[in-house]
Amino acid sequence: MTGEDEHGDDREDAAGHGGRRRLLKAAGAVLAGVLVLCASGAGWAYWHLDHNIKSVDIDSALGDDRPARAVPTPSASATASASAAPLPSGALNILVLGSDSRSGERNEKLGGGDSGGARSDTAMVVHLDEGRRHATVVSIPRDTLVTRPSCPTPSGGTTAVAYGVMFNSAYAVGGPACAVKTVESMTDIRMDHYIEIDFAGFADLVDALGGVTVTTDEDIDDDQSHLHLAAGEHHLDGARALALARTRHGIGDGSDLGRIGLQQKLVKALLARISATGLLADPARLYKVADAVTGSLTTDTGLDSLGELSKLGRSLKGLSSDAVETVMMPVVTAPTDRNRVVAREPAADELWKSLR
Repeated sequence: MTGEDEHGDDREDAAGHGGRRRLLKAAGAVLAGVLVLCASGAGWAYWHLDHNIKSVDIDSALGDDRPARAVPTPSASATASASAAPLPSGALNILVLGSDSRSGERNEKLGGGDSGGARSDTAMVVHLDEGRRHATVVSIPRDTLVTRPSCPTPSGGTTAVAYGVMFNSAYAVGGPACAVKTVESMTDIRMDHYIEIDFAGFADLVDALGGVTVTTDEDIDDDQSHLHLAAGEHHLDGARALALARTRHGIGDGSDLGRIGLQQKLVKALLARISATGLLADPARLYKVADAVTGSLTTDTGLDSLGELSKLGRSLKGLSSDAVETVMMPVVTAPTDRNRVVAREPAADELWKSLR
């Protein structure tokens, strides 16, 4: 990892701005498809998709030692009619993680490594403003050195406070609850919800769409992600698309920035494929895509049903892609290790304050 001056803010924006906005639109399209299935009376499909979603009771695990929840401002729609249940419109913060979980035979095969290990490879704080017409997506580099607070563990114990450790170690030692607590400790912002997607689910989504077509600008030769591609256009199935999203050692300087660039290409390819397949006109494929998405999700208990996910999606109907701002947490090279970064202050603190 090289320093901030070497990479520059423009490169960070180019890597992250357009793709993540489109990712939100893609998620909305899939969610809309789920709603169509439900409205059509597909009761068994609804039951199956609803039971696909896994959840973690983060509120119970963390207790009251957390930042306060934002106090919503009453809206006109909320007071206009006592009989109509208005959609939520208050500010909301969601921690979104992409996990390289090795649990399960398919995840282990796709990710390699110890089947008992898991890390958060991608981390984003999604902040929805009051009224939910503007959103800010903040990426936290996984190699950021942080102070990891004491966390509850799934076995019932607690971890010790750890100083100068990688951000993604929080998930590895304490799962979703520790990831949430670490982000809250860094930002002093309450995470209202948690969403995680894993390896196998991502690959299934690509396969459900019939693969994606991506053009690479340079040869990729990465034994660690098992990906070898000549520069040019390629149609990738789920396993190879996942390898493309994970590769870093076979491109550029081997840092996360090169991988982020490839991930954005992949996001655009996914969106192009979704548009081309006409999901809403193909119920069978729509169900297959929705099954892949819900089957890959782990959420907090406040979002662990199709009803709650649908309510969240409908509350975002006034949010356009142009109103979604994507940024990276300001960082500089760690003084102790050029392969790691630390938050650049006071810029990082000012960013978090703007979202409280």
